[in-house]
Amino acid sequence: MSGSPAVLDIFSDAGTVQRMLAVEAALARAEADSGVIPAAAAAVISDVCRDPGIIDRDALAQAAVAAGNLAIPFVRQLTAAVAARDAEAARFVHWGATSQDIIDTALVLQAGDALRALDADLVRLGEACAALASAHRATPMVARTWLQHALPASFGLKAAGWLDALRRDLGRLDATRAQARALQFGGAAGTLASLGQAAPAVTAALARELDLAAPVLPWHAHRDRMAEVATTLGMLTGTLGKMARDISLMMQTEVAEVAEPSGPGRGGSSTMPHKRNPVGCAAVLTAAVRVPPLVATMLAGMVQEHERALGGWQAEWDTLPQIVTLAAGALRQMGEVVAGLQVDAARMRANLGLTHGLILGEAAMLELGSRIGRLPAHHLVERASQRAVADGTSLRDALARTLQSDPAHARLLDDAALDRLADPANYAGQSAAFADAAVQAWQSALVARQS
Repeated sequence: MSGSPAVLDIFSDAGTVQRMLAVEAALARAEADSGVIPAAAAAVISDVCRDPGIIDRDALAQAAVAAGNLAIPFVRQLTAAVAARDAEAARFVHWGATSQDIIDTALVLQAGDALRALDADLVRLGEACAALASAHRATPMVARTWLQHALPASFGLKAAGWLDALRRDLGRLDATRAQARALQFGGAAGTLASLGQAAPAVTAALARELDLAAPVLPWHAHRDRMAEVATTLGMLTGTLGKMARDISLMMQTEVAEVAEPSGPGRGGSSTMPHKRNPVGCAAVLTAAVRVPPLVATMLAGMVQEHERALGGWQAEWDTLPQIVTLAAGALRQMGEVVAGLQVDAARMRANLGLTHGLILGEAAMLELGSRIGRLPAHHLVERASQRAVADGTSLRDALARTLQSDPAHARLLDDAALDRLADPANYAGQSAAFADAAVQAWQSALVARQS
């Protein structure tokens, strides 16, 4: 599936190394500011870290297998690069930190950058859904339950349902981003004994350098922050999957109420020239199938041993980047689909007529029920429905004949009332109002998060 180029770059090998270098450079500067290492050493380390070319990524990947994590061979290469410039400065590379501090903090930086990229795409998608909800607030269509015709609704209401779910996802994304921007810095066992009394000052300075929050204490074996990133993106991907399922079902030949945007080479078939496949929806649904098991892996990995984990932490390394990149790709795809979605209001109206008015049986029952009681009205409309099916006619006509056949009911509904009850647009309930409310709630959410 097509991913988000920005997020793919963030989690690329180069993106990971770049952020690990940024953490090491910030650590050196923070320790110099706190009087732990010489300022001259910190200047050299920081300068060397500006050049990602000092790290041989192929050698790093090979050495990480034996070392057990990426940081050990990374620090070895960084130290050698600093020593080539200044042997004295090389003594202070990675001073007082542990491998997990560098790996976790780099991951926090990647997650923060990725969540910001997702935020922009999510807002764009929400705006596209809001436009659909407003434009089609009163466009009548079939509401389907159990994949069957249920009652009339509006397409604006369906788009509003997508929009309101995205609004909740946006709120979760904001909360998750705030939770996840926590520095990881605890040394070998989470005590920072290696820095003595300077530990609080170094921690505060390092957090400022990286624009991260300084947590109350290191969180090596407490993975709820990373699990929250996974679960939030899991729910977002589920929202996108729901949208993709709706759109792909509405694109079926027999339904044909909407269509994905068209373009050269998009949605075709290698053997059937007439095909127009929902390729964007397919990509989103692929992500929606793949992400939940990955989220489960993140949740299972929360059960960790004592102060540093064996296996649970390591399981995150490939899992979380996959979740983020899959969610980002799905969001990008759905943004393109909704922004260019082709809506066939005439076909929606035609599909409302497929049951020849039976879809409006509830409306007729309630109208009659206000005069003769709900249960007698139910029986009357039921007989009229059976008659319509048997005679191949509309419910409106069958109901008129059924009423006329019983003197007690003949005057209950005149032709004007029967015509009104036969129009699906008159029984869409609060569809338009709900669509308006969803758009207003979305707009209010955008204003609130800017204040």
